[in-house]
Amino acid sequence: MTEDNGRCGWCGTDPIYVAYHDDEWGVPEYDSRALWEKLILDGFQAGLSWITILKKRDNFRAAFNGFDPNDIATWGEAEVSRLLQDEGIIRHRGKIEATIGNAQAWQKIEQAQGFDRFLWDYVGGKPIQNSWTNLAEVPGYTPLSTQISKDLKKAGFQFCGPTIVYAAMQAMGLVNDHLVTCPAHMRVKTRAR
Repeated sequence: MTEDNGRCGWCGTDPIYVAYHDDEWGVPEYDSRALWEKLILDGFQAGLSWITILKKRDNFRAAFNGFDPNDIATWGEAEVSRLLQDEGIIRHRGKIEATIGNAQAWQKIEQAQGFDRFLWDYVGGKPIQNSWTNLAEVPGYTPLSTQISKDLKKAGFQFCGPTIVYAAMQAMGLVNDHLVTCPAHMRVKTRAR
């Protein structure tokens, strides 16, 4: 389904969702910290709608100190307890604890090769350019997202199954899944390095 202007229909008409679709989703991201934030937020989204996370994203950024993985990697039970009381975020102990562990795993990958390079190497440094004509064609996960998920788990990440990873890949711009009828498809395509 697409909107009258050709925009991908999944974003509906909510202004925050439309802005996210038009300006962020699928735009190639090359910053290691920003990539990590996108993966973490997609992990928090598991079982919920993305609009829920999007509306709470500023609260998440405040609660998680700007998603600074070097800071979060040092957190313990005191920070977990604080976050479990924060009504502005998703208060799920497993996801909060996973975020701390994922920050520690991020540090190892970042030091070894860079988290940005780790992810972008899977696609040869350039986004996969799909040519979907309707939303029914867009997969929930792929063999590549399954492989990345396995490799992330091997590195110590949690809440990063193949579906979460594919959603993150879409958000990060590793894959361009805007429909070809969507004006953002070409805008995103031309922003790749």
